[in-house]
Amino acid sequence: MDKDVRAFVAFLKDERGASPETIRAYHSDLRQFLAFASSKRPAGAASIKPTDVDPMLVREYLYWLDRRQEQKSSMARKLAALRTFYRYLNRDKIRRVNPAAEVRTPKLPQRLPRVLTKDDANALMEFPGGDGLSARRDRAILETLYSTGARVSEVVGMNREDLDLREGLVRLRGKGRKERIVPIGDVALEAIREYHAALQRSARRSQHVQHGPSPAFRNARGGRLTARSVGRLVGKYSARLSGGRVSPHALRHSFATHLLDEGADLRAIQEMLGHASLSTTQKYTHVAMDQLMKVYDQAHPRAGRAPGARTPSGKTKS
Repeated sequence: MDKDVRAFVAFLKDERGASPETIRAYHSDLRQFLAFASSKRPAGAASIKPTDVDPMLVREYLYWLDRRQEQKSSMARKLAALRTFYRYLNRDKIRRVNPAAEVRTPKLPQRLPRVLTKDDANALMEFPGGDGLSARRDRAILETLYSTGARVSEVVGMNREDLDLREGLVRLRGKGRKERIVPIGDVALEAIREYHAALQRSARRSQHVQHGPSPAFRNARGGRLTARSVGRLVGKYSARLSGGRVSPHALRHSFATHLLDEGADLRAIQEMLGHASLSTTQKYTHVAMDQLMKVYDQAHPRAGRAPGARTPSGKTKS
C-alpha cells in the first residue's frame, strides 16, 4: 500500500496539478492512516494492502483521531484524502470498492468566515511602512490579495508575465491549474509598480541574472515565496488590528463580502473567486446580511426586536 500511496502522490502532482500544500497534506494524512492500519495487524503479518482496508477499519481510525482530540475539520480532511486515494485506485482497477465512501463525514460546526471591516482592511494595507524593498513587497502582496480575492497559492504562483499593468488585469492559476483573468485595482497596481521598480534597482546593483519565469513576488534570496511565508507576513501585520491576526484567506473573504456590500453581482464574484459552484459563493450573502442587520439594530431608533425574533442567519435574538 505504501507504493500505491507514492503513485497517488505522483498522480496528484503530475496529472491533477494539485498545489504543494494539498500534496503535502494528502501524503501526510495517508501515511498516518497507513501507520494506524499497520498497528492493527498481528506482529509479523505481511504489509497491509489496499484490499485489507474495510469501512470498519476506517471508522476505527476516525474514533482514534477523535480520542486524540483532533478537530472535526481535520478528521473530515483525512477521510476525504482516503476517499480520493481509493477513487484513484478504482480508476486503475486496483480496488473496485471504496471503503471510505461508506463512512459518514464528521459533522462540522457551521462557522461564517472571518471578514475584516473596510476600515480594518484599509488600515492593514498601510501597515508595511518605509521605502525598503521588503516593505514595498509586503504592501504589494497585501494589496494584491485584497484587490483580487486570490488564494494565497495563486499569488505566490503568479509571474510578472501574468500581470497586464496597462489593462489592469491579472492571470491566476487556481485549483487543478484552471486559469482565470480577474481585474486588479489601481492602488494595487501602483504598489506592484513601485515594488518592481525597487526590485529592478536592487537587481542592477547585485548584477543578478534571473532565469526562467520571473515570480511577481520574491523572497530575500530572489526566489519564489511560499504560501507559508505569505501567511506569516499577513499574520505579522494583522496582529496590529483590534480584532487580532487573520489569515490570507480572510482577505479573500473580505474581498467578496465588500464587493457584495457594494451591490456586485453574485455570479461576477463567483467568476472572480474561481468557484466551480455558486453555492460556495453564496455563503458571503449570509456574512453581508448578518453585518447589515447588526448595523441596523445598533443604528435605527425603532429597530428593537421582540425576544425570540429570528435574524436572517436563523439565530434567535435574545
